[in-house]
Amino acid sequence: MTNLTDLGVAAIRDGVREGSFSAREVADAFVSAVEKARGLNAFVIETPEHAIAAAEEADRERAEGKLRPLSGVPLGIKDLFATKGHQTTAGSRMLEGFTPPYESTVSGKLLAAGAGMLGKLNMDEFAMGSSNETSAFGNVISPWRRKDGGNAPLTPGGSSGGSAAAVAARIAPGVTGTDTGGSIRQPAAFTGITGIKPTYGRCSRYGMVAFASSLDQAGPMAQDVRDCAAMLEVMSGFDPKDSTSLDLPVPKWEANLSSDIKGKRIGIPKEYRIDGIPEEIGKVWDQGIEWMRDAGAEIVEVSLPHTQYALPTYYIIAPAEASSNLARYDGVRYGQRRAPDHGSLDDMYNATRAAGFGAEVKRRIMIGTYVLSAGFYDAYFNQAQKVRALIARDFERVWQDCDLLLTPTAPSAAFALGEKSNDPIAMYLNDVFAVPASLAGLPAMSVPAGLDQQGLPLGLQIIGKALDEQGVLNAGLAFEERAGFKARPEAWW
Repeated sequence: MTNLTDLGVAAIRDGVREGSFSAREVADAFVSAVEKARGLNAFVIETPEHAIAAAEEADRERAEGKLRPLSGVPLGIKDLFATKGHQTTAGSRMLEGFTPPYESTVSGKLLAAGAGMLGKLNMDEFAMGSSNETSAFGNVISPWRRKDGGNAPLTPGGSSGGSAAAVAARIAPGVTGTDTGGSIRQPAAFTGITGIKPTYGRCSRYGMVAFASSLDQAGPMAQDVRDCAAMLEVMSGFDPKDSTSLDLPVPKWEANLSSDIKGKRIGIPKEYRIDGIPEEIGKVWDQGIEWMRDAGAEIVEVSLPHTQYALPTYYIIAPAEASSNLARYDGVRYGQRRAPDHGSLDDMYNATRAAGFGAEVKRRIMIGTYVLSAGFYDAYFNQAQKVRALIARDFERVWQDCDLLLTPTAPSAAFALGEKSNDPIAMYLNDVFAVPASLAGLPAMSVPAGLDQQGLPLGLQIIGKALDEQGVLNAGLAFEERAGFKARPEAWW
């Protein structure tokens, strides 16, 4: 029999439906794999009882002929989603021990579709980070290793690092991620898996711990394009509890998947060829262009002139929104409370926030508070909002010349843990290719494209028009078929 943990979401769903194996066998295999892989630190908490109960329910459903869309599929849930009865921390000491009395809309939809939950996945604190080194619960270690004999532990990317590591190590067939400035796409590229950030508003943010509300968006991460399409269909849809949720029907993305992209115009933005990027990134991008041409697409060079301003714009808007969102964690209404003996209310605020937040979160709160302060609001925050509008306008203009964009996902392969932790600017540059689509609210997907000289995965990004997830997924499938990426990390954990 096939090793069940090698199977993806669609293969497990179909196998359970056809009776090739039972859902309980699948759950047992993944629960065992999660236990054996604790050295990766991918999970904050494990919930084997949930996965097994859902599997037993799926087996009963099959006997009764009442299977749901994801019956028998165990998933990992990023610890940014509130899960009723299960600890939700957002990777922070501030929320350690918090057990939500309610379910986030996205995780609720997945569970209602029959999925089980293997556990809550580790992540950068409050989704602030590109390496999963800011989690209060320790670094996630990528299952990949460089082929240089050094065995340096590598980052799986961030902030959805636990999610990416879990899929790459085959300890979860599919997971939820969230993407504010690349937190699905960059870790997907670093670990050789696939992840899609849909159009802003496709997935409800209700029950997602907020980082930057105008940018945060949920999305699936899985082994391949089909699995992402299947999960995204379940996760999407209008939610009256989220005022930014789009009141639109959810297309049948998986059923309509097609790798036929003949006649599609693929734009190559010239501003994405930036100085200092490793030669290997340029080579894999050029190879990706050839694959798109081989699939029948027309390649056109396009210009997104305000791209160079995207990263500084993001690092004004996102911290500003974070400083506002995280003001609620004051020791009174949410999270932990530290109350010094005989101290004042201000003393309690100070002690609580000093103990509860990590260094990166404090840095971003300070940046955000500064750019929102009197005297600097117009100079920084308002100016950044104007530049954001120009970046979005660049994309609107470019769609007159092409249907999709193809770019690198990240400016490098995975780096070693600790390699950039003392240089915040170098860390922020990891999102240089992902941030523009986030600022414009567009759907974007990372698909594995190849390996670098050290044997580490490299990904390419496909960006589409607003609401054209189908176009992105189809191009991703065409790309995936030509890339034929089958590399996997050797199990050392």
